[in-house]
Amino acid sequence: MVLLSGKMLFFDSTHDLRLRLYKPASPSTTKLPIFYYIHGGGFCIGSRTWPNCQNYCFKLALDLQAVIISPDYRLAPENRLPAAIEDGYMAVKWLQAQAMSEEPDTWLTDVADFSKVFISGDSAGGNIAHNLAVRLGAVKSKSEAEGPKEAFLNWELIDRFWRLSIPIGETTDHPLVNPFGPQSRSLEPLDLDPILVVMGGSDLLKDRAKDYAERLQKWGKDIQYVEFEGQQHGFFTINPNSEPATQLMQIIKTFVVEKST
Repeated sequence: MVLLSGKMLFFDSTHDLRLRLYKPASPSTTKLPIFYYIHGGGFCIGSRTWPNCQNYCFKLALDLQAVIISPDYRLAPENRLPAAIEDGYMAVKWLQAQAMSEEPDTWLTDVADFSKVFISGDSAGGNIAHNLAVRLGAVKSKSEAEGPKEAFLNWELIDRFWRLSIPIGETTDHPLVNPFGPQSRSLEPLDLDPILVVMGGSDLLKDRAKDYAERLQKWGKDIQYVEFEGQQHGFFTINPNSEPATQLMQIIKTFVVEKST
């Protein structure tokens, strides 16, 4: 009886780095979460090919009913830190590229849920997992991870904007970026003025904006969320004479009138 299916791929050909994927052989009625396992070894020894590491990945795939990704990383002393962290980051970037690719590897994409990604590590691998969490900041929303690459505002551009604009050494959990981040001031006790949030249904930032509106609504704030199905980021300025843009203008006018009385 075949319980598992596996596959090995390059994720960084420059450094000859590969990753091994594992998934349950039996088809699932729902898509599976993705779980990274990064091996240990004090950054100096170890390999994803060690029997104990491979056996653990087998068990993870079966017990979690998940797609397991076990990547290589460069070892010291030939490659001192942060080489291993950079390699871990590239392994995650590989997955993001699969999520946005027009020609993805269907062995993965047919079964994987890109909105449910977990990163773990053993010993030195745990340190890598921590540093990836810090570097990546807040987890990408479903709309960011699965949004079309050809979108006017795509994930790569969003990521570049954040890296160029946030304070050096900070992440996207900075209070000026994420109003619900760990260091952000609580908005619940504040007496906020009325707020109108408008998003295009295909905007990669949609999930974050919707979450913002829903949280404030739960706290009793006067906030209205409007979503235009199929519209991209900035649709009302890109095509100001379109029907959605015209509808939005009326919504804004109504909001201004109602909140002015």
